[in-house]
Amino acid sequence: MLLVAGRIAGVSGLAARTLGLASGAPRMLAALFIAGLPIGALIVATALGGIEARFPPSYAALAVAGLITGFGTRLGSGCTSGHGVCGLSRLSPRSIVATASFIASGMVTVALVNALGGGW
Repeated sequence: MLLVAGRIAGVSGLAARTLGLASGAPRMLAALFIAGLPIGALIVATALGGIEARFPPSYAALAVAGLITGFGTRLGSGCTSGHGVCGLSRLSPRSIVATASFIASGMVTVALVNALGGGW
């Protein structure tokens, strides 16, 4: 996308544009990109005869986790895909620090969850 359109495909930024929380790409274009993600997954699942997915037992917990993640992406100026893929490939110092933080936080979270008896 960077080579063709001159833009980085940061999903959190596109989601913010879809909701009218940020300026940038036309809102409809951002909404179509976001809508294409689950549609693409559905096409692949149909082509492969289904994909096994595991979700936590509480959809409320899933919704809260999504909101917290969304807040974190706004606070951190991007999501893991934006920093980890696009930012690192451009050698962005902000993205290097952000990606290191994501990885370290993930490692600590896994260690804590395992110490407390495992996940779902």
